[in-house]
Amino acid sequence: MSHRIFTMSFSKVYPLYLQKAERKKRSKQEVDQIICWLTGYSQAKLQRQIDREIDFATFFAEAPAMHPNSALIKGVVCGIRVEEITDPLMQKIRHLDKLIDELAKGKALDKILR
Repeated sequence: MSHRIFTMSFSKVYPLYLQKAERKKRSKQEVDQIICWLTGYSQAKLQRQIDREIDFATFFAEAPAMHPNSALIKGVVCGIRVEEITDPLMQKIRHLDKLIDELAKGKALDKILR
């Protein structure tokens, strides 16, 4: 089953991640650090992906290396436990959502980056 989020442009959702974090006095740098930690992108490659306006499926397919500790990300996003999501791409997207949620809730960066 293909979800609508898979074909959404990452560059359209990225500003929403920033807004969510900045509303809680967190920085773009922290958001980028989380994304780079999770996906293995460098800051420059992350910016290139945003500039290319690729969709989420491509963003994660081209990610250099998902962090091995991403399996430790647990909790609920949109009413669903991330550790119980069976679709690998949806789980990666929800892992990112969960990390951004934790940042916005004031959790320390060293705790977020397990």
